[in-house]
Amino acid sequence: MPTVTFVHPDGKREGLDIASGESVMRAAVAAGLDGIVAECGGAAMCATCHVYVDESQIGLLPDMDAVEDEMLGSTVSERKATSRLSCQLVVTDEMDGLVVFLPEAQI
Repeated sequence: MPTVTFVHPDGKREGLDIASGESVMRAAVAAGLDGIVAECGGAAMCATCHVYVDESQIGLLPDMDAVEDEMLGSTVSERKATSRLSCQLVVTDEMDGLVVFLPEAQI
């Protein structure tokens, strides 16, 4: 089972084992991880599951579609080149070791 590490703004790290086929957002919410709000439940309609992906791992991710790109324009925290919505990051075995950084605020 792939492990994804969430890095909180204070530097605290939390690793979660996430089954392939599950989104990073759903796993975080199910685990009660602070920092992922997910108001829309994973429909890419709220931008409250915003994360920054480790720059060296961008190539592991699926391409961003137009809806995600548009929603990232509505994030509370600064959008960066490594910004993604965690609801759109469906875990694959190749993503084992993925590191995502949580922004200061989601809402």
